[in-house]
Amino acid sequence: MQLYNKMSAKERAAMLEEAGEERLTLSFYQYANLGNPELFRNHLFVAWDELAVLGRIYVAHEGINAQLSVPAHNFEAFKNFLDGIYFLENVRLNIAIEHDLKSFLKLKVKVRDKIVADGLNDNTFDVTNKGIHVDAEGFNQLLDDPDTVLVDMRNHYESEIGHFKGAITPDVDTFRDSLDIIEEDLKDHKEDKKLVMYCTGGIRCEKASAYYKHKGFKNVFQLEGGIIEYARQVEHKGLENKFMGKNFVFDHRRGERISEDIIAHCHQCGTPCDTHVNCANEACHLLFIQCERCSKAMELCCSTECNEIIQLPYEEQKKLRSGKQNSNKIFKKGRSEKLRFKK
Repeated sequence: MQLYNKMSAKERAAMLEEAGEERLTLSFYQYANLGNPELFRNHLFVAWDELAVLGRIYVAHEGINAQLSVPAHNFEAFKNFLDGIYFLENVRLNIAIEHDLKSFLKLKVKVRDKIVADGLNDNTFDVTNKGIHVDAEGFNQLLDDPDTVLVDMRNHYESEIGHFKGAITPDVDTFRDSLDIIEEDLKDHKEDKKLVMYCTGGIRCEKASAYYKHKGFKNVFQLEGGIIEYARQVEHKGLENKFMGKNFVFDHRRGERISEDIIAHCHQCGTPCDTHVNCANEACHLLFIQCERCSKAMELCCSTECNEIIQLPYEEQKKLRSGKQNSNKIFKKGRSEKLRFKK
């Protein structure tokens, strides 16, 4: 029984290119009480490997969080498989607006402590006691209400390239950081304001809504399906689009354009730009915004130092990064002091 990938990302990319078949990029999540996440993880891997599913899936005692792509001709079989699992029957699938053959190159199903890393040690609140879900039309109506406080539950590098008009966009690196900041900023309005939240696909808002209800907020709402589903409904129903720019996504595309607005800037020259790249120096791999002109001049690097390193023979590059930990630099996405026009 195969429970792990046996093909490299490079080999998979070549295979996908050669096959040329249409693939659908989608995401979903569900909070549930799982007794044996490891067993469930193995069950998913075996079934999805047979359906040629690729993606990043996290399983924990509190449920499942999945971002993946599936061959279009296998979609019905994939949906039937989900419907056969009691807590995933008719689960909402957030279908991407833009599809990419190579949005994912491996099937990774991992067991985690939580499906959303929240850093909380508070087990006294019920994550299923969530806020009120609203669709795109209801969300737009709430935004027109003067008693609404709209909060972006994503991190700084996500909201930098796109967010809803009038939203509070906390300048944070992690979801956990935003929870306390928002509670402190809105502590005097727990009863008189409507706390409305949104995120990429809804999973962070769902946990946050339960947390804030636990903390005493009386009127808590969340955008159902997040920005992904909002964009789909706006297009399908002909609604006013109140989102500006791009929606950051966690696959190789790094972003889906929701409106033509470009609200961010190249971190190297300051020109309007909202294209995220990872530094070509593997010892750095910093996520930052880079325009086409700087991309060519810097060869996809974040700095002159990194550009000099990638000119070295590959074996020398390996020696330079051997034993060094760059996780903090990567984690601080877009925060490097080498980026003159960073947010």
